[in-house]
Amino acid sequence: MSNNSFTEIDLKEGEKIYFSSDNHLGVPNHAESLVREKRFVDWLDSIKEDAKVIFLLGDLFDFWFEYNKVVPKGFVRSLGKLAELTDSGIKIYFFVGNHDLWMNGYFQKELNIPVFHKPQNFSIAGKKMLIGHGDGLGPGDKGFKRMKKVFTNSLCKFIFKWLHPDLGVSLAQYLSTKNKLISGVDDIVYKGDENEWLVQYAKKKINEIDYDYFIFGHRHMPLKVDIENRATYYNLGDWISYYSYAEFDGKELELKYYKKSTEK
Repeated sequence: MSNNSFTEIDLKEGEKIYFSSDNHLGVPNHAESLVREKRFVDWLDSIKEDAKVIFLLGDLFDFWFEYNKVVPKGFVRSLGKLAELTDSGIKIYFFVGNHDLWMNGYFQKELNIPVFHKPQNFSIAGKKMLIGHGDGLGPGDKGFKRMKKVFTNSLCKFIFKWLHPDLGVSLAQYLSTKNKLISGVDDIVYKGDENEWLVQYAKKKINEIDYDYFIFGHRHMPLKVDIENRATYYNLGDWISYYSYAEFDGKELELKYYKKSTEK
């Protein structure tokens, strides 16, 4: 896909598009992560009747690295549900985040899920959307951008691959929870349009292409921000504090919050 081309998606009556991001499965511990994972799987079950496409915008896992013969232990409920959905004909797109950027074919081969490492253009029911995780975009975040170059460097990945998985995964999980540059989670307070890097990024991109929506994760805050009275930027929040997602019915895009049927 070229920078200015759009993947077209049409919607029939009753079909919807869903967007979700930032589950960070695996933290802070197995027990608490499992509760959140089960809630996410319940949500996937709840939308499968009308979902035509599901966009997962990264950081599904707090750490993910694919060795040639090994993938990280755990997450079987999520992976099994994603396989079930794609097998049933629902299209799923995955955008890597800064925590699960080391994907190398497993999702494509085992789950039939295309994986993107950069934001992509989609035209859905005639609405032009720029969709991605959101890390490293915009004018700031320089410390993280330098760190990401290290993480994506071929030599660094090669060296890490030769660590025993027990050592490599443990080390990565420790750094992920201790270093904000890696986690990408800043103080969860809206900083104003001039200091929100993704808002600034959207304002730049709207002058290149006449988008209707910018949809990102990474920021861990459910946000709806007007962009130059021409488009709307949505941030999807997360499945840690908000259990938030977005739903598009072909006419309107709306942020929602998932509650189980047993919750008030």
